[in-house]
Amino acid sequence: MNKNGVIPWMKQQWRGIVKVRLKWVKNRSLDHVIDKETDLKAACLLKDAINRSSTAFLTAKSVADWQKLLGLTVPVLRFLRRYPTLFHEFPHPRWPSLPCFRLTDTALFLHSQELALHQTHQNDAIERLSKLLMMTHSRALSIHSLHALKWDFGLPDSFDKTLVSNFPNDFQFVKSPNGIVSLKLARWPEELAVSALQKRNECGTHYREFKRGQSALAFPMKFPRGYGAQRKVRTWMEEFQKLPYVSPYADSSKIDPNSDLMEKRVVGVLHELLSLTLHKKTKRNYLRSLREELNLPHKFTRIFTRYPGIFYLSLKCKTTTITLREGYQSGKLVDPHPLIRHRDKFYRVMQTGLLYRGDGSLKHEENNSLVENDELRSEESEEEGIETGDELCEGETSDELC
Repeated sequence: MNKNGVIPWMKQQWRGIVKVRLKWVKNRSLDHVIDKETDLKAACLLKDAINRSSTAFLTAKSVADWQKLLGLTVPVLRFLRRYPTLFHEFPHPRWPSLPCFRLTDTALFLHSQELALHQTHQNDAIERLSKLLMMTHSRALSIHSLHALKWDFGLPDSFDKTLVSNFPNDFQFVKSPNGIVSLKLARWPEELAVSALQKRNECGTHYREFKRGQSALAFPMKFPRGYGAQRKVRTWMEEFQKLPYVSPYADSSKIDPNSDLMEKRVVGVLHELLSLTLHKKTKRNYLRSLREELNLPHKFTRIFTRYPGIFYLSLKCKTTTITLREGYQSGKLVDPHPLIRHRDKFYRVMQTGLLYRGDGSLKHEENNSLVENDELRSEESEEEGIETGDELCEGETSDELC
């Protein structure tokens, strides 16, 4: 802010950038990651649900309607039977024809390890949760919205009853007139108001100029095959990168909602939010529930197809998933959190006793072999171009976590 009280980027909201119509490009490597982690997430959520149950088991009837909630493309009963290394099936004590499922000793052991990791890294989780709330207009989000994001942000299953209670000076629960309970920041942690992009550039001269309001910060780009050589695309991106960078933690109320600067600010908010997630991805509909709080345009989905060098939009598993391209290299996370490594272990245990429907037999494989096969698959990076417009996937699907 200068001596007249004007923030430098407020004068540069319009540049007249000519946007290029692009193709949506399918990335098989990232699609494979999403396909794999859909089953992993569903298994973890079922594990948590069984652990929460007062009986320590779930019946087939109780989970019959959970398929959409878990993001599965197969019935939940079939899914549970597919992974006998995690879920042990037995008849109900009173109704023998009703299948029930409890956790195996292996699953219980993995759960105890997960709880220990949450305890060890609770400060990391609190930082991610705080930064998410700091980006919102009211510095608060409903507990329902936060529970939908708990897997992506690496929060414990009952974080609102366990994790948050350990930090009473940082958060408070508020109840709206319509009865919705939200989690609100009790204080503004100024030291956290630094985005991932700013941290990436903080050692360079451009960052010092940016702090003085004299320079822009550029987003890292990983274009799909063929885009980099297109002059129109390259010129467009160069002009876009020259626009001032607005921190996702800064007040955006003075920015013209139809300006190029606002578009770059929206890209920055989405970039930061995905950077905060453990897997550097989340479902599109989870972002929709945050749209007003994050001051995003109504049709913000078009941002993902307009900037394919920054984001990847996947249509795998009957849903729409948004991935931050820079977070992955050859189908693997560049900087995996310890909780991610534990989830990888959980997935290998799932695969070790995979039950195949064909002959009803168990296929046992060595963990090392499973890891090697997964690494080979992750090296595939075939990309397929498909013509599309900005309205790709504007239709809604129900993507909610239990």
